[in-house]
Amino acid sequence: MLATADDSNVTVHNGFGIGAVRVRLSGSSDADVRLMPTLEPFCIDAAAFDIDLQIKWVRNIPQPEGCQMFDSGTTWRLYEAGAGLGFDVSSEMRGRSPFARLLTDRSFSSATLQMNEECFAGSHPVAPPLGYPLDELLIMHRLTQERAVELHGVGIAGPDGATNLFVGHSGAGKSTTARLWTSLHKVEILSDDRIIVRESPARELRPGDDPGQIFMYGTPWHGEGCFALPQRAPLQRIFVLEHGHGNRITRLTPSQAVGELFVRAFVPFHRHEYIDNAITFLEHLVASVPCYHYSFEPDERAVEKVLHFHD
Repeated sequence: MLATADDSNVTVHNGFGIGAVRVRLSGSSDADVRLMPTLEPFCIDAAAFDIDLQIKWVRNIPQPEGCQMFDSGTTWRLYEAGAGLGFDVSSEMRGRSPFARLLTDRSFSSATLQMNEECFAGSHPVAPPLGYPLDELLIMHRLTQERAVELHGVGIAGPDGATNLFVGHSGAGKSTTARLWTSLHKVEILSDDRIIVRESPARELRPGDDPGQIFMYGTPWHGEGCFALPQRAPLQRIFVLEHGHGNRITRLTPSQAVGELFVRAFVPFHRHEYIDNAITFLEHLVASVPCYHYSFEPDERAVEKVLHFHD
């Protein structure tokens, strides 16, 4: 954590990066910018950031003035907030008022996280302000500004040098797939639930890299297997998982692949341009990376099928 002087007030900084999106936290104390345990492996020290996030404690959070745009039905709501957007997060254990409000500009490059002091009165120690679901909401919305998308999947690198992404709805076998591969081979599991797929930013390209190469990035939002690595790997193949009899791999047409991936993507649906951007990127993705439907049985043969598969 770094501290800087600004008008006699000390500002403390910290940072993390997920899916090549760099976030700088700024607050008035180390506690303000402390990272959740799930985010600590993604901590970075960078000279520049994609999102500047200010942490501020306020006495209370008033009712939003803008129109409601989305309601998750559980923990958060989205509102218009002047020229930007506001995300209110609530919890029964914190009372009726939102315990946090995330205010962002439309490009998701500048944001303020307001923390409601009333909701945390008597709570010691207070958990780090930026936690789930706000961290994922912030990254997911920033990805709408880039050639990238977050997918419900498990990313596996190795053991033969191949890098495969297995996507699937809840219950499709993602965590089972991760455990099978780790029990049989030395592999790296970038995440067993949520993977960011994107072209690498120019700053991350190394000598000899193809600027058009698609990469998959690990995220802190893991599944039952708790696999989450702050790493990336070039993406070579995508498999859409489904439990079945036998192990059958079928090549998907580009239109089929886009449809299968879109329904397993984390895309903000409250603005049509976000949806359009996601579909455009998915069309580019399936033109660059072969996509298959994989009906599998959860045993050793499912792993060997992929290892010895040639289209």
